[in-house]
Amino acid sequence: MSPRKPNMESSVYLGSDGWWHGRVTMGVKNDGGPDRRHRRARTEPEVRRKVKALEKLRDEGRAPKAGRKPTVAAWMNTYLTDIASLKLKPRSLDDYWSKTRNDIIPGVGQHRIDKLAPEHLERMYRAMLNEGHAPSHVVKVHRILSRALKIAHRRRMIVENVATLVDPPTVDETEANPFTIEEGKAFLEAATRRPTFMRWVVGVGMGFRQGETLGLRWAYVDLEGELFHPRWQLQRLTWRHGCRDPHACGARLHRFEPCPADCATHKGYKRGCPEPCGKTCDRHASACPERKGGGLVFTRPKTKKSSNPVPIPPPFIPFLLAHKAQQTAAREAAGEGWEEHDVVFSRPDGRPLDPRADWEEFKELLAEAGIGDRRLYDGSRHTAGTILNELGVDMPTIMEILRHTQISQTRRYVKGRSHLSKDAMRRMGDTFMPAPEPATETRTETTDSKTARARRRRRVR
Repeated sequence: MSPRKPNMESSVYLGSDGWWHGRVTMGVKNDGGPDRRHRRARTEPEVRRKVKALEKLRDEGRAPKAGRKPTVAAWMNTYLTDIASLKLKPRSLDDYWSKTRNDIIPGVGQHRIDKLAPEHLERMYRAMLNEGHAPSHVVKVHRILSRALKIAHRRRMIVENVATLVDPPTVDETEANPFTIEEGKAFLEAATRRPTFMRWVVGVGMGFRQGETLGLRWAYVDLEGELFHPRWQLQRLTWRHGCRDPHACGARLHRFEPCPADCATHKGYKRGCPEPCGKTCDRHASACPERKGGGLVFTRPKTKKSSNPVPIPPPFIPFLLAHKAQQTAAREAAGEGWEEHDVVFSRPDGRPLDPRADWEEFKELLAEAGIGDRRLYDGSRHTAGTILNELGVDMPTIMEILRHTQISQTRRYVKGRSHLSKDAMRRMGDTFMPAPEPATETRTETTDSKTARARRRRRVR
C-alpha cells in the first residue's frame, strides 16, 4: 500500500474523460472545510504548469479566495455602495456612479472580474473614443475602474489588477484662457447692471470656485476683520431612491425601446434622446416619493485647505455692505414668501442661486462685454491667479489666496502674458548688451603735410 501524501501536496492524474486533472489544497474555507482548487488540461505538462502556478500563489499569500467571482457590474455596485461611499464626497460619488452606469457596465460589465483581460479594457476605451468621448473622460473611467479592481485585488478576489497593464489615452491639458485686466473690467462693467454684480466681483476678483461663491453664507463673512470663511459650497447632486424597490418605483417611466427618428418628447434636450432603460433599470429616482440626497445641497469643501479664510480686498467692503442692505430690503418686501438660507447671493425669494442659471448668466455677460467664449473657471480662478502674478505677487502668496495644497497646482492656474515676456527680455538685453552712447559731432585736425602722408603710403607698400 502506497504511503499517504503529505499535507498540502497537490495531486495530478488522468481522468476517465481524457483530460489531465490537478487538485491543489489551498487551505481551509470559511465554513471549516478543505479548500481544494481544480485545474485541468489536455496534457500532463500543461496541467502541472497550472498546478505549480496556483501553488506559487498559495505560498506567496496571493491566491484568490474560494467561490465564484462576481461580474464587473456586480462588483462596481458593491464597491460604490459599500466602499467608495464611505470616503468620497457626494459630488465625486455621483460622478463615479454616472461613469459606471454609462460606460463601465455597458462596456465590460458582463465579464467576471477574475476573467477580465487588458484587451477588454482597450476595446472599451477605443469604442468610447470612437463615440466622441474626450480622452480626459476615458482616463477618468480608467481611474474609477482601476480603483475598484485595486480593492478587489487587495481582498484577494483577483490575482492581478488588469487595469495597471493598460495605458489609457494621453490627455492634452486644456490651456487656460483667463481675462486680461481690460477684459475683466469690461466683464464687471456689464455685471453692474444685474443684481448679481457682487457675485461676479467675488468670482473674478478673488478667484472663488462657483460652488464656494454660491454657497457662501453671511455667518462666515467677517466684514470687520475683512475675511471670507468658505466653509461650505453649493452643489447639485443626483437624487437617490429611498424606497425598497427602485425598479418598481420607476415603472411608469421605464422606456425599453429607442425613440423614433422624429421624437418630439425630447426635442428640447441638449444631448438628444436618452438611452433606453435596461431590463433591471433602477433610475428615475427624481420621481420617487421617498427620494433623498439630491437637488441643491450644501456640502463641505473637498480639502481642508479649501476652508482657509481669504482676505477681502478693502475696496469690496462698501459694496458688500450695500449688497447686504439690498438683500435685507428684499427680505422685508417678500414677507412670508422669503425662504431663509442665510446665503450671501440669493434669488429674490431667498433661495440659493442655481448653478445652471449662474453658468448661463456668465455666458450672457461674456456676450454683453464683447469677450470671446471661455470656461467659467477661466473667468474666475485662472483670471485671479494670472492677474495677481502680473501685479507682482509671488507664487506662494497666490497659492494661499487660491487655497491650493501644492504650488505646482497653482502654477497651472497662472498663465504668462506676452507683454510681460517682452518686457522681461528687454531688461535682460539691457543687462548684457548696454545701449551704445549717443554719437556726438567731433572735428579732427591734423598737421600732417601732403608730402608726409605720401611718404607713409610708400612705406606701407
